[in-house]
Amino acid sequence: MIESMWRLIGVFNYVVLGYFVLLNLVYLGTSVFALGALRRYAMRLKSLDITDLITSGGAPSISLIAPAYNEGPTCVESVRSLLKIEYPDFEVIFVNDGSKDDTVERLQSAYQLEPANRIPTASVPTARVRQVYRSRTQPSLWVIDKENGGKADALNAGLNYCYTSTFCAMDADSLLEPESLIRIVRPFLEDANTIAAGGILRIANGCRVEQGRVVEVRLPKSLLARFQVLEYLRVFLAGRMGWASLDASLIVSGAFGMFSRSAVVSAGGYATDTVGEDMELVVRLHRHHREAGIPYKIQFVPDPVAWTECPESLAVLARQRDRWQRGLWQSLTRHARMLLNPKYGRAGLLAFPYFFFLEMLGPLIELLGYASFIATVLAGRADWWFVAAFFAVAIVLGGVLSLAAVALEELSFRRYPRMSDLMQLFGLAALENFGYRQINTWWRVKGTFSALRGVQSWGRMTRKGFQT
Repeated sequence: MIESMWRLIGVFNYVVLGYFVLLNLVYLGTSVFALGALRRYAMRLKSLDITDLITSGGAPSISLIAPAYNEGPTCVESVRSLLKIEYPDFEVIFVNDGSKDDTVERLQSAYQLEPANRIPTASVPTARVRQVYRSRTQPSLWVIDKENGGKADALNAGLNYCYTSTFCAMDADSLLEPESLIRIVRPFLEDANTIAAGGILRIANGCRVEQGRVVEVRLPKSLLARFQVLEYLRVFLAGRMGWASLDASLIVSGAFGMFSRSAVVSAGGYATDTVGEDMELVVRLHRHHREAGIPYKIQFVPDPVAWTECPESLAVLARQRDRWQRGLWQSLTRHARMLLNPKYGRAGLLAFPYFFFLEMLGPLIELLGYASFIATVLAGRADWWFVAAFFAVAIVLGGVLSLAAVALEELSFRRYPRMSDLMQLFGLAALENFGYRQINTWWRVKGTFSALRGVQSWGRMTRKGFQT
């Protein structure tokens, strides 16, 4: 009986080893594709002056929709940064989703809001809108005050009051760089079939902010926040850039993404019964257009930046990762018919299986794998070559791929000009595999079980505000 159990554990150890090999091979592949895509993007930047094209009258009007719930500490700075964006024709629609703090009062004090009439242009169902305000000092600023319905519901309210052909969905606590809209609108100008484009998120913790703009880029003081800086570089530059180059993007970050208004309204707006409304919308856009036979493109642009505040406590970060995993589970299981289905192109044949098997189910395999590996070693039943192979693919190769993400950052945009910050990022790439990755896996496993239980709560997110 005991020997049978150990044989079973031995087989499972090989399954886990195969999982790590496959996972890192995919990471390596997307990193290689990302490098090529970044080089091609740099060449296009040299051949076309997008600023001249936009200022000459070729730019579409854009609505910035910023949903907010209890964003009192950051809302004024965030709106100020949005109003200073360098773009010829845009408006800001700030949606207060039934905040219980002083979000509306701070905005009223800073921007002299007054009630205004604005007729809805769509009828996506939402919680009741209490009042629409317009700023007397900033005519391009609109504030929608509504009853609480969640982030997706707030985005739908903004969508209903959107008058432009394209809109930018973002978080109210994010800071967009001045040229962000000019850069992220590029795919819509280059290809009329573009229905969505994502930008990159970067961590604002530790950076110095003046009047709504990041004026000095530094690494956070918190070690936990520094690990997240590395994660974001890997996810966006090596991951989403790589998947976009394969025409298989499944995620446009809810914190910064541009969309065709008509495409989103036709698909039914944002789903309000999921905590992963950003990914669910993009997956549904794939399905909607593929099933209707409508040509489309979903793209990623690596240089428009939204700066966001990341959690600096384990409790808040745990709630965030639990929610992200639940959103992933809900999005993929809801659209499971796309899995390995050639009808949905590369999204169904490549990206969907990766996210389904390696990102959604992978954390459970990984966590059990760590426990199985430790048990095998402690029982003296592990061959030295297996220990070496496990360490190589689970720890060393993972660190190498994180180093590759930092290298992509250094070769492309160099947002961290201080050599000390760069060296710390290289060090974090090796360090994150000893503790941080494992606890993150545990949070994602908890998120998986939360999804199976049908947990829908958002989880309390605390904000400190930007360093000014």
